[in-house]
Amino acid sequence: MRLLLNIIWFVFGGLWLAIAYALAGLIMCILIITIPFGVASFRVASYVLWPFGRTIVEKPGAGAGSVLLNIIWFVLAGWWLAIGHLITAVAQAITIIGIPLAIANVKLIPVTLVPFGKDIIPSAAVRPDQRQLHTV
Repeated sequence: MRLLLNIIWFVFGGLWLAIAYALAGLIMCILIITIPFGVASFRVASYVLWPFGRTIVEKPGAGAGSVLLNIIWFVLAGWWLAIGHLITAVAQAITIIGIPLAIANVKLIPVTLVPFGKDIIPSAAVRPDQRQLHTV
């Protein structure tokens, strides 16, 4: 079922969203100081491209640095990538088949807004002591 959902997701929004994240990552890698933002963008792009079967958990040891990076990320790229998710979710929600994809798109918005301090791991690899933040 995950494979089917991932294929449908890829065709009806995932590819375009991943391209948007990759473009944001390329722009962020222009300056040396914003390279961490580019790396985060590429990491989330891989998740947005094929999200079903993976989950997001809190990264152990993430602290004040993650908060500062998330604030800067939100200003530079997070808000407009979140708008991309909203637009894609509205377009997907027009059809009955697209409604689960639209819901998954809306669930990706928190990760889009604040990607630092989080890890993307396979759903099967979640340990009982890890707090799941998002599962598509």
